[in-house]
Amino acid sequence: MLRTDRLGLRQGRAATAKARLAVDAVQEFWASADSTEYLDWSKAKPAFFPNLKPSSRMISIRLPESLLEGIKVLANRRDVPYQSMLKIFLAEKVQESFCARKRKGKST
Repeated sequence: MLRTDRLGLRQGRAATAKARLAVDAVQEFWASADSTEYLDWSKAKPAFFPNLKPSSRMISIRLPESLLEGIKVLANRRDVPYQSMLKIFLAEKVQESFCARKRKGKST
């Protein structure tokens, strides 16, 4: 069975197993090694990865039909998929809740 790696190269099971062993060896090495022996951290610069996508997880959720239809209507008005609209609403509410909790904690 052929697989495609992150670079788009096709690999068989043997190549994939070898790659996994190599990754494991590197992880094991850095788990016990002191990186300052190999790197000059005073010259390090912050990294920026603009194209890095956060990992997602599929979930199943039951919503009242009227709520789902309302979300679909709002998404259609903004010309975005309704699942994206739902993610936007959830992210906004979570951020709002964290900010409210911080403000509440500072005032007491």
